[in-house]
Amino acid sequence: MALFQNCTVIWDAPHPVFPLCFQDSACVWGPCGFLLLTSVFYLPIINFQYLTNPSPTSRLFVAKQVICLLLVAVALANLFKTAFEMSNHLNPPILSLISPIVQAVTFLVVMLSIHFERQKGFITSGVLFIFWTLFAVAGIIPFYSKVLEAVHEHPLVDEFRFITFFLHYALVLVQLILCCFTDSAPRMYGNFSNREMCPEVSASFISRITFFWINSLVRTGYKKSLKEEDVWALNPRDITSNTFHPFEKQWKKELQKCNWKASLKKAIPDPSLFATLTKVYGPTLLIAHLCKFVCDLLTFVGPMLQSLLIEYTETPDMPEWKGYLYAALFFITTVLTSVFFHQLFHIGMTLGMRVKAALIAAIYKKALTMSNEARKTSTVGEIVNLMSVDAQRMQDVVGYLWMVWSSPLQIVIAVYMLWNIMGPSVLAGLAVMILLIPINGVLASIQRKLQIQQMHLKDQRIKLMNEVLGGIKVLKLYAWELSFKDKVNEIRTKEMQTLKKYAYLGAVGTFTWTCAPFLVTLASFATYVLLGNNLDADTAFVSLSLFNILRFPINMMPNMVSYMVTASVSIKRIGRFLATGDIDLKNVLHNSRADAPITVENGNFAWGMGEDDLPILKDIDLQVKDNSLTAVVGAVGAGKSSLISAILGEMEKITGFVNVRGTTAYVPQQAWIQNASLRDNILFGKDFDAQKYNKVIEACALGPDLEILPGGDMTEIGEKGINLSGGQKQRVSLARAVYHDCDIYLLDDPLSAVDSHVGKHIFDHVVGPEGLLRKKTRILVTHGVHWLPKVDEVVVILNGKISEKGSYEELVSHDGAFAQFLKQYLLQEASDNDESEDEESRRKRHNTLRQTSLLGQKTVEEKDPDKNKDKERLVQDETSEVGRVRIPCRYLTRDTFYMAYCKALGVFMAIFLLLSFLVYQAASVASNIWLSAWTEDSYLKNESLSNTTQYGKRRDMYLGIYGALGIAQAFFVLLYAMVAAVSQVRAAAKLHEYMLHNILRSPMSFFDTTPIGRILNRFSRDIETVDNLLPQLIRSWLNTFFSVVSTIAVISYSTPIFLSVIIPLVIIYYFVQRFYIPTSRQLKRIESTTRSPIYVHFSETVTGASTIRAFDAQHRFINQSEDKVDHNLSFYFASIASNRWLGFRLEFIGALVVASAAIFAVVGKSTLSGGLVGLSISYALQVTSSLNWMVRMTSDLETNIVSVERINEYSETPPEADWYVQRSAPPISWPDEGKVAFEDYSTRYRPGMDLVLRGITANIAAGEKVGIVGRTGAGKSSLTMSLFRIIEAAGGSITIDGLNVSHLGLHQLRSKLTILPQDPVLFAGTLRMNLDPFDQYTDDKLWDSLKNAHLSEFIKSLANGLEYECGEGGQNLSVGQRQLVCLARTLLRKTKILILDEATAAVDLETDELIQRTIRQVFASCTILTIAHRLNTIMDNDRSWFWTKGKFVNSTLQGPFCRIRTASSTKWQRTPTLCLEDLLLVL
Repeated sequence: MALFQNCTVIWDAPHPVFPLCFQDSACVWGPCGFLLLTSVFYLPIINFQYLTNPSPTSRLFVAKQVICLLLVAVALANLFKTAFEMSNHLNPPILSLISPIVQAVTFLVVMLSIHFERQKGFITSGVLFIFWTLFAVAGIIPFYSKVLEAVHEHPLVDEFRFITFFLHYALVLVQLILCCFTDSAPRMYGNFSNREMCPEVSASFISRITFFWINSLVRTGYKKSLKEEDVWALNPRDITSNTFHPFEKQWKKELQKCNWKASLKKAIPDPSLFATLTKVYGPTLLIAHLCKFVCDLLTFVGPMLQSLLIEYTETPDMPEWKGYLYAALFFITTVLTSVFFHQLFHIGMTLGMRVKAALIAAIYKKALTMSNEARKTSTVGEIVNLMSVDAQRMQDVVGYLWMVWSSPLQIVIAVYMLWNIMGPSVLAGLAVMILLIPINGVLASIQRKLQIQQMHLKDQRIKLMNEVLGGIKVLKLYAWELSFKDKVNEIRTKEMQTLKKYAYLGAVGTFTWTCAPFLVTLASFATYVLLGNNLDADTAFVSLSLFNILRFPINMMPNMVSYMVTASVSIKRIGRFLATGDIDLKNVLHNSRADAPITVENGNFAWGMGEDDLPILKDIDLQVKDNSLTAVVGAVGAGKSSLISAILGEMEKITGFVNVRGTTAYVPQQAWIQNASLRDNILFGKDFDAQKYNKVIEACALGPDLEILPGGDMTEIGEKGINLSGGQKQRVSLARAVYHDCDIYLLDDPLSAVDSHVGKHIFDHVVGPEGLLRKKTRILVTHGVHWLPKVDEVVVILNGKISEKGSYEELVSHDGAFAQFLKQYLLQEASDNDESEDEESRRKRHNTLRQTSLLGQKTVEEKDPDKNKDKERLVQDETSEVGRVRIPCRYLTRDTFYMAYCKALGVFMAIFLLLSFLVYQAASVASNIWLSAWTEDSYLKNESLSNTTQYGKRRDMYLGIYGALGIAQAFFVLLYAMVAAVSQVRAAAKLHEYMLHNILRSPMSFFDTTPIGRILNRFSRDIETVDNLLPQLIRSWLNTFFSVVSTIAVISYSTPIFLSVIIPLVIIYYFVQRFYIPTSRQLKRIESTTRSPIYVHFSETVTGASTIRAFDAQHRFINQSEDKVDHNLSFYFASIASNRWLGFRLEFIGALVVASAAIFAVVGKSTLSGGLVGLSISYALQVTSSLNWMVRMTSDLETNIVSVERINEYSETPPEADWYVQRSAPPISWPDEGKVAFEDYSTRYRPGMDLVLRGITANIAAGEKVGIVGRTGAGKSSLTMSLFRIIEAAGGSITIDGLNVSHLGLHQLRSKLTILPQDPVLFAGTLRMNLDPFDQYTDDKLWDSLKNAHLSEFIKSLANGLEYECGEGGQNLSVGQRQLVCLARTLLRKTKILILDEATAAVDLETDELIQRTIRQVFASCTILTIAHRLNTIMDNDRSWFWTKGKFVNSTLQGPFCRIRTASSTKWQRTPTLCLEDLLLVL
């Protein structure tokens, strides 16, 4: 066009002069065209935004509109001036007519945009900020021209337009400044969190792209160590509820699509989680990738400018202003590249965060709704792995997904530009890259298989660790820690073998891709010069800059492969889990018009729908009347609890009809208690009503307990109710149900865990005909025969069927099997009832003929009675260190965790790795300096000598040394990679071993106060970081660190004056880093500590899933989980945002470095050669990306090394006493008699707590049988824990056969004692493993023990016998069956001293008698201590101790009890030393 014909004149002039036509066209149409084009899309988009609340009219809004009107007025003034000139035939340029019209229309569109944005609640506008910035920048040219005109021309040619321009430009600058501020926020931006609202929400566009809005947080983090309350709440855009619902909606569509295809009898496809994520989050990811696309294009502007700058230095007569223009363009493009790069990361990383939140929410919800069939395939540990490891990997891959297309794009553009510079020679380098692709493919394939294998092993390890931690008390009592440690280490060894293979492959990949850029460069340069071309500075260093750009995408290839492999594995694992079946809501109908509240017709139920899942309940017909009390009785494993589960919908309905009318409350057989205050456990989400609450507390007999708890009902209850006795837990569980005031109550044996008189109180005041629930429908599973006369109907379960049902009198009159059994065992039940029992009930019981057997009685004594004296907070918040990453470490002489990791690596190996990388970088720098010397060789520049032998030798010498330096790089990189692979895997193994060993050696008090989820988090997420993430980070950090150092060294070598700039820049860099790192480090620590509660809450939820579903509290728990995730993510978000804050500022320093190098090249034009300028600029162009990655890697390394800190924290917890003490080892036959003596013995559970045993002095003779009785909390179980040194003596001593137990190693003591503890704990694995984890016994002995435990017939009925797989925690066995397995385990381990701690609490009376007979036969010569509630359990003992308040009172009951019968009643004869009321209190 004619308008731009003078561009050549402008470019070649000593000083640039811009024609008026250029000023009125390009400088106006460019910015206006941008706005008008974007408005076509922008205005419709904002019109459909979800924000509908308008922002209030503010002064800023009015000011912007007024300025726009003034700008329109100025444009119209210029238009009228042109019209006036045309009317006077002055022939003004046509542009003076068009440009004012364009300006006026544009400013009117701006006014419209501002109005629409306010209506839609926008407080800042990126489009308008960019427009005003472009307008201000474009205005520099006419501003410069007008100033020149004012200086050189008098008078002014057009004074009117001169004045209007400056008025116009001033208004544009003011508008630009106003755009840097935000408008008033709409009402919906209100802060609904207790913490400060995220400042990003109210930040302006310029603040967002420069991350200025984070300043306050970084400043706070520098002044003091950050705490949780110092960090703002999560951006509303990122909260889980907002991110999960779109995902859930799309996932349901995906499942429906798969079900539809399956219904068409096509091949059943797996639902695609990848497709779901793409549809939901793809548009946002596209915006981030558009930023990366622009960033990639701007990256290649640098080599173009470098070529122009080299040309400038080699052309003496080129105008000086061009050099400064190039320097300015270097700075501008570098800053713009940084802006787009950090927006890519900010958008991508926050999106990854949202993906992670949605996946965690989906996994959590699935765990609450999954069917029992699905639950068999996924343990708690495996699901925690999905949440902690796989979801995290998905977050990471979303942030780096751009590598998939960006790396190939950069390679294509670089190769294209290299072709233009070097011609066909670049094909040699391209061939090298193509040859590397198959290697990459093979590596990716093998790595993917290894990743799947590693994740499978990790699942197994976490599953086993979950079992170990859950049953840690049993492990310690049986001295099984080493056995299970070996089992964990066996899996860990396989995991390490897989990890080592993966590391070797990674080493090959590192070697290949690190050498690839140099190999490409060498092949291209060699081909170029061997084809007869002269390698000049422009060709060499512009090519080198392009090869350096190639280095990044090629180096990122291994990471891309790794990310893709891990993401592929994780996305399939999560997708497979989310696609598992849910509980069928049709199992139970909820017809509100049904006649009966509970109806079951012809019901057949199983725990799964697989071929191996046989019906547990068969032909069930049951109708429960309104406001009735129905008792369910039956033998061990008969199906009583299963009946409750079927009514709740927990079992799969094979056939039949089930309807429940009204709301349900459920009290499970094993009480589920949350880690919350006692009040919160009872309220369970309900509002507090003091009158109702107090009535429930009184009815459930919790009043006395609240008096002894340190914080009353506000006392925090530990994980799994650790600081409550079994009876207290059951009463809290019952109180929760009663407080909910539901229509139907399903009570699964809640009275078995309480004392007899407490049970009577609860029955009378809660369950019975006069209780709080008298107007409710109740089903009570019970073993208490004395309750049966007071119920409306009795249902007898036998082998999964209802054998009899009817009223108590009806069943007695039938004289059936139930009545016969009742008659036989009624006498043992008689004394369990209070003498004040009414005459009617006594008459009914005397006419009774059979005692029902019961499942699941769990008369659990207080495990840790002193917990009630503990401080109000039992489980403390997870702590995090403050300040730099350090904590004392016994494995080191220094205390930093960098040194801790170096120690695990091996100090020699760490130094060797560092030196290897140093030599590699030195060789890299030397090769580039050698290239500079090559291009400046005057002999080679003389092309007339190109055919001489000397020329060829000289060229080959340069090429050979250049190649040799490349070989040196390859060798040292390979050396580093292989040594790092070995040493880093070894380090990971050591750190895991240290932590595992110390955890197993920790005392029980540690596990009482530390949630299992918190420990599992160390073994899952933190070990994952050490296994996989730290090795990559260390390599990347070393690479970027040496790259930055070499860049500074080379630029200083090329242009020494550069040191005058680099020294202050390095100082600024250092202080900015120091300013930032405290914030980043502490945010990572807080993020780590707030992550554990997510998994603790999840584990707790899975355990109580049936209770949560019964109370229909799923939504509340899902919301709680989302709140915990949001709380954790708020710190992660602050961490990644602060990374961007630092990265942008340091890259700005990098832009100054590039500009300085360019300016010094311009200033030193007369003294610098093109080769040195090219070398300097080549390295300067790398400094921005190097600084960026240096910051990122330093931050990531600093924050992820926290995992080493967290692992070492649990490697340093105070251990219990030594397992073995050689100097005091007992004889092999010890104890050979079984004499036990207590000498003034006292103990407490933890330092600072009250004594639980006080001054006990007693002797137990060899072979003596002693019964220990007393009410809950008296200290009976504490006595047994003292024998095993689970709790240590606070005074006095215990001796066994003359040896003081405190002088023995713990395993030397515990392996010689046998206990059958209160809680029946089984581990996931075979029955054989649960009976004999050390493989010490033959099958015959195993079967004998099972026979003596009266379990052999049941085991023989199983398909796999001893190889039958027990579920997690033995969940596929009833509580009674679990107790019998534990008994069989005890019978195998026959020692001279046996402790029975409520050994038969979970079995019926008939089985109890058989077991007692077996114990009397097998352990006839052994000393036996028996803790019991049932009188028949201890009636044959030699002595009985009545225990209260940590000591026994009066004198002991001597001799066995004898039974007499009078005409009026049945009583137990007793010695006169203990009153009947006291004895009944004991019972």
